[in-house]
Amino acid sequence: MKKGVLVIGLLFTLLIQAQQSVNIIPQPLSLKINKGSFVIDAKTTIEASTSNKEVQKVALFFENYVNNVSKVKIKNTAGKSAKKISFLIEKNNELGDEGYTINVSPEAVVVKANSSKGLFYGMQSLVQTLLLAKGNDLVQIPAMEVKDYPRFQWRGVMLDVCRYFLTVDMMKEYLDLMATYKMNVLHWHLTEDQGWRIEIKKYPRLTEIGSVRNGTIIGRYPGKGNTNTPVGGFYTQEQVKELVKYASDRAITIIPEIEMPGHSSAAIAAYPELSCFPKERTKFRDTIFSLKSRKELSEGRIKFVQETWGVFEDVYAPTEYTFKFLEDVIDEILPLFPSKYIHIGGDECPKDAWKRSEFCQNLIKEKGLKDEHGLQSYFITRMEKYINSKGKSIIGWDEILEGGLAPNATVMSWRGEKGGIEAAKLNHNVIMTPGDPVYLNRPQGDPETEPIGGWGVNTLKKVYAYEPIPAELSADQAKYVLGSQGNFWTEYIPTYQHLQYMTLPRLLALSEALWSPKDKRDWKDFRQRLNPHFKSFEKKGLKYSRGDFRTEIKTAIVDNVLSIMLETENPDTVIYYTTDGTVPTTVSLKYAKPIAIDKSITIKAITVLDGKVMTLKPAEQSFVYNKALGKTVKYEKKYSSSYKASGENALIDGIKGTKDITKNWHGFQGNDIVATVDLGNGIMANTISLGCIQNWAKWVFLPQWVKFEVSEDGVNFKEIKTIENTVAPTDKEVVLKEFKVEMPQQKIKIVRVTAKNLGDTPTGHTEEKQKPWLFADEILIN
Repeated sequence: MKKGVLVIGLLFTLLIQAQQSVNIIPQPLSLKINKGSFVIDAKTTIEASTSNKEVQKVALFFENYVNNVSKVKIKNTAGKSAKKISFLIEKNNELGDEGYTINVSPEAVVVKANSSKGLFYGMQSLVQTLLLAKGNDLVQIPAMEVKDYPRFQWRGVMLDVCRYFLTVDMMKEYLDLMATYKMNVLHWHLTEDQGWRIEIKKYPRLTEIGSVRNGTIIGRYPGKGNTNTPVGGFYTQEQVKELVKYASDRAITIIPEIEMPGHSSAAIAAYPELSCFPKERTKFRDTIFSLKSRKELSEGRIKFVQETWGVFEDVYAPTEYTFKFLEDVIDEILPLFPSKYIHIGGDECPKDAWKRSEFCQNLIKEKGLKDEHGLQSYFITRMEKYINSKGKSIIGWDEILEGGLAPNATVMSWRGEKGGIEAAKLNHNVIMTPGDPVYLNRPQGDPETEPIGGWGVNTLKKVYAYEPIPAELSADQAKYVLGSQGNFWTEYIPTYQHLQYMTLPRLLALSEALWSPKDKRDWKDFRQRLNPHFKSFEKKGLKYSRGDFRTEIKTAIVDNVLSIMLETENPDTVIYYTTDGTVPTTVSLKYAKPIAIDKSITIKAITVLDGKVMTLKPAEQSFVYNKALGKTVKYEKKYSSSYKASGENALIDGIKGTKDITKNWHGFQGNDIVATVDLGNGIMANTISLGCIQNWAKWVFLPQWVKFEVSEDGVNFKEIKTIENTVAPTDKEVVLKEFKVEMPQQKIKIVRVTAKNLGDTPTGHTEEKQKPWLFADEILIN
C-alpha cells in the first residue's frame, strides 16, 4: 500500500513540475518565476469590465479554453471571489498598444494592459502555461511576473488562396493558430493567374469564370502532365466580413491583395477587354493544358485561367476601361476590410505585351514616360492616388520601385532585402519578407525527404535567426522597417494539412524573431521551450514537420586541412556516420570532431534522439579529392547572395553540384564568372575542369564557353584552352556539364577560369531577353 502511495505521489510531483515550467513562445521581454502556483478550481472566477465588450471577449476566450481542456468549470462573473483571474485595462506608457503585464501568485492572477489587444496577448501567454493540461489534471499557473511588448508592429503571414482554395473553417483554424503565437497581420492573396477568389458583385464573371481553372500541372514546374481536375472556390462578401471580424476578435488585421498590373490572367479570362490583346488566345504549353480547356479552345474560347505556375505576359492594359474596372473592384473591396492598407501586388509584370501594344507605346509618349518600367510606375501611382482618395494606403512588392516609387507606398521586399533597403533610405515604410529565409513554402528539411515545395530550404533555425533590420540601415532608417512576415505560395501546397505541416513549427520561430528583443533570442532555449508545443500540436491533431533533425554535411578548414563537419539543428541529438558509403546505424562511428579529407569519400549520416533514428533517410554527400581542396578562390564579381552555397570556397570544397540548384552552386545573374584559384607554392597537374548546369525553367543556362588559364605571378596569364559549349540554350532538360581541359603535366601556381554568360534568356523563353543565370561548381585540379 505504501508503495502505491509513493508512486502516486511521484506522478503528482512530476505533473506539478511539468505544469510549472513556463514555455511561452514568443519569449517575453521579462519573466520572473516565483515559488508556488495559482490552482484553478471550481471556486475560481474571472473578473473583467462588464462595460467593455472587447475585454469581455478576452475573458471569455480564457474561460472557454480552461473549460475545454479540463473538467474544471470556471465562470466570468462580476461577483466577489477569493480566487480571481482578472483582466484589467490600466494605463502604462511603457507597454504601448500591444504590451501587457501578468502577475500570478497563489491567491490571484492579474493581467493588465493599455488595450484589449494587450490583454489578448497576455491571455495567450497564460494559455501557453496550460498546454499540457487535460481531463482531471490539477490545472495550475506557475507563480510569475511578466512584462512584455513586441519589438515589431508587423508580424505577419501571407496566405495564397489562389493556387489552392481554403474554406472559411480552414481560414478560422489558421487564424486561431496565428493568434496563439501573437502574429497580428494576415496578408490575404486573393487574385492570381490561377484563380480569382473574392466576390465582386459588379463583375460576376470574376467568380463565375475567373475562380475556376480546368486543371493543374502534375509535379514540379514545368510539369509532367495535367490533373484534368478543376480547382475553384471563392469567398462571398458576407464570408469575407465574417472572417475579418473573426480575425479582429483575435487581434489580427486582414489585408487583402488584389494583384495588378501582372498576375492578372484569371481576371482577363473573365473579361478579355482587360488585356492589351483581347482576341489573342492565352499562351500555354499544349502538352500540359487540360483536356477541358483544349475542348473549350476548339469551341472558340480565347482566354483561360492559367493551369501552370510562373509568370505570364498577358497583363492588364493601362486603358481607361481597366482603370475603371480596378476602381470598381477597389470600391467593393475597401468596405469589407477596415485595415489601413490594401496590397496591390506590382510584382513580376512582364513588359512584352506593353512593348507590342500600339496603345501602350502611344501612352508612354503622351505621358512623357521613359519606358515600360515608367508605364508600370504610372499604373501604380494612378491606382495609389485613387486608393489614397478613399483614405487607404497601398503596399506593393518591391518591383513597384522600378520606374519610380509611388509617393506614399509601403514596399514589401521579397527579392532579398535590396528593395527594402532602398525604400527605407527613401523614407518609405518597409516590410521585409525575403525568400531566404521567410518563404515558408520552401521545405524545412532535406528536400529529398520533405514534401515537394519551393526552391531552397528554410529550416527552423534559419527562420529563428532572421534579423529584419539590415546592417546597412542607420538607426533613423531602421525605423521604417515595420517588421516581417512568412509567405506561403501554395503552388505545391494543395491541402490544408500540408499547409499545417509547412507552417509548424516555423511559425513559432518567426513569431519569436519578430516579437522578442534581439538580445533575448536563444536558439537552444527556444528549442527546449518548443517541446511541449509539439505535444500540443499532437493533442490538437495538427500536422507538423520534424525537419530540423536532418544532418547537415559541410566543409571547413581546420588546422589548415580541409575537413568535413556534421551538424544538426537539434541540440539534444547524436550523429552517427560512415565513410564507405554504407548506411549508418547507432553502432556506426559517433561524430565528435571534424573529419579530415585525404581521399575521395562518401559520407552518410543519421541523427539519433534517445536511441531513435530521427532522419527518414541518411544525409549523404560525396567528396571528390583533388589538388584544389583547401586552397583559396577569388571572384572578379561576387556571386549572388541568393546562391552562395557553403560560402566563399564552395567552388573548391570537393562537393560537386547536383541537379538541385539550391545546393552547392554559386549563381551569377547577367555576369560572367571569373574565378582565380591560388595554389600556394604550386602543384603538379595535368587536368582542370569546371562544372556547370542548365535549368531552362529556372533561367539557368550553360556558359557560351569556358576559358582556362595559368599563371606564375597572378598578373601574366597563359591560356591553356577555351572550350565551347555544345548544348543549345533552348534545351529544356536539366543538364549537368563538365568543361574539362587536359594538358601536359606541369607545375602551376595560379589558375584562372572564365565562363561566359549567355547574355540574354533565349527567344521563346517565358522571360525572353532577360538577364540569365550562370551557375558553377566545382573546379577540380589534378
